[in-house]
Amino acid sequence: MGDNADDFRAHVRDWYEANATRRGATDPWAVNVQTDPGDAVAHFEACRAWQGRLHEAGLMGIAWPSEFGGGGGEPWMSRIEREIAREYEEGTGFVGASTAMIGPALLRHGSDEQKRVFLPKLLSAELTFCQLFSEPGAGSDLASLSTRADHDGDDFVVTGQKVWNSAAQHADWAFLLVRSDPNAPKHRGITFLLVDMATPGIEVRPLVQINRSAHFNEVFLSDVRIPVTNVIGEVDDGWAVARTVLANEAAFIGGGPKTPASENLRTLAEQADRSGDPTVRQELAAIISREHIAGWMGEQIQQAIRRGDMPPIDPGLIKLMTAQNRVRTGNLAMELQGPAASCGEASQTLWSQAELYGRFSISIGGGTNEVLRNNLGERVLGLPREPGYAKDQPWREIPR
Repeated sequence: MGDNADDFRAHVRDWYEANATRRGATDPWAVNVQTDPGDAVAHFEACRAWQGRLHEAGLMGIAWPSEFGGGGGEPWMSRIEREIAREYEEGTGFVGASTAMIGPALLRHGSDEQKRVFLPKLLSAELTFCQLFSEPGAGSDLASLSTRADHDGDDFVVTGQKVWNSAAQHADWAFLLVRSDPNAPKHRGITFLLVDMATPGIEVRPLVQINRSAHFNEVFLSDVRIPVTNVIGEVDDGWAVARTVLANEAAFIGGGPKTPASENLRTLAEQADRSGDPTVRQELAAIISREHIAGWMGEQIQQAIRRGDMPPIDPGLIKLMTAQNRVRTGNLAMELQGPAASCGEASQTLWSQAELYGRFSISIGGGTNEVLRNNLGERVLGLPREPGYAKDQPWREIPR
């Protein structure tokens, strides 16, 4: 490949040219929504297969340690690969997103044996993972979770309910947060587990969303036995592992889509003969600038976590910024389309509608805007905590 950036860029470019489809070959207005369950399975498996091909080519986990299936390369190599990948149609989708969330947590908190067992299969997508964190009574206030885990010999016996679990009906494994000590304060007494989704006692029920897809699920766990060897980090100290996952989730969500929304917005402005409109130009400039800033912030966070360092930017900041960006892109798309954005099956109409109602998934998933603002105020600005329970109060005694 060569040791310098130009040689590596040429190598990656050659591989993509030989194996992938340049953008523009398909409809730029296509919305990645599968309303048919069969299509959803096919899409998930296509993403799995593509990640496997990237791994075989040495282009997945480029900066991860080679002893755990990675490339042992430098962070700049990963950045170059992502820049080039944006120019091609194929992608890893949710499979790549879950890899970006759980992989760094395993690297930072997992035992050497867990790294050897899971990381190579994670990178190759031989094993795919979903996230079982949120609950009906513990969404943005995740540390209030109540899914119970009772220690029984070499196992934990887990009972509870999770919700808004992306691709849980497709994934092989899950990373799971449980309440292992109800007498400890709520941020302690939580354990982080890996669980095979084929384990008896796990039931997955898809949830149909506003866009008619069933990407999210609710998951019921009834006396599910999970080996203690599947604990990541320490028993009762899973919140530290969860924060690593949440930081990566926020950075990934904030990294934005493969193709920036601003490209389609510029096309809509031209079609509406409003490219010269000062207000439209000003809003487009703001959106483009914010897209670049969010991308840079996400890269800084992910590089730090890959090095095992604390993120230089609070991940909640990039997530909050991305949620605000989605509001602006949806509003501008609807303004430029006018009445044509309200009805019909034209691809531009469906894309504009997806930008409009997509703001809700971005502003809720990975932590609501309101909770993120509270966290930023307390952690970054040093503002007083929200009134409520005492930090050392046992979880069992907190009103719910």
